[in-house]
Amino acid sequence: MKFFIDTANLDQIQEAKDLGILDGVTTNPSLMAKEGITGEKNILKHYEKIAKLVDDGDVSAEVISTEFAGMVKEGERLAEIAPNIVVKVPMIKEGIKAISYFTDNDIRTNCTLVFSAGQAILAAKAGASYLSPFIGRVDDINWDGVELIREIAEIYAIQGFDTEILAASIRNARHIVQSAKAGADVVTCPLSAILGLLKHPLTDIGLEQFLADHKKANAS
Repeated sequence: MKFFIDTANLDQIQEAKDLGILDGVTTNPSLMAKEGITGEKNILKHYEKIAKLVDDGDVSAEVISTEFAGMVKEGERLAEIAPNIVVKVPMIKEGIKAISYFTDNDIRTNCTLVFSAGQAILAAKAGASYLSPFIGRVDDINWDGVELIREIAEIYAIQGFDTEILAASIRNARHIVQSAKAGADVVTCPLSAILGLLKHPLTDIGLEQFLADHKKANAS
């Protein structure tokens, strides 16, 4: 399973890269604004910086328009930034039309804001490279987000769809493990959730004991 970092923060992206676990980045205008990046020109430049930093991993860059023509115009501009840019398109009727267009023109896409298996089928049929089910938001309305991943993975396996399942709206480290078990190809989340996988009290206790024993063994 691939790890994408959901951020526009260059330091966090670099930290994930230094750990050797960075496979890609997802970001959007809200995350850009959080980093103080505003204005179309500055946003495009920041996408370019992220794409260079990620290097051979994919970077999802989101369109703002909700109309087909606008999505196509924005998507083509984003795709020109770097070869590893993937155009993020919302799961709406015009978005499916845009994904089909991008597929026909060799522009890779990430279909976002997905909340049902039916939507996942449409996105795959249109040729989306990635599909982003928002499992945390599904949980928020008292449904099971991880079960949605499992259902989509089963359908894609049966039908032979190539679209990769990118589990989004990850809230914690447990979500990552559950998504991996459910068949997600990718998870995208804050770096903090990934670092949470490192933590276990028995590891801390064991390390403390090892260091104490070493100190005793080497006491003068």
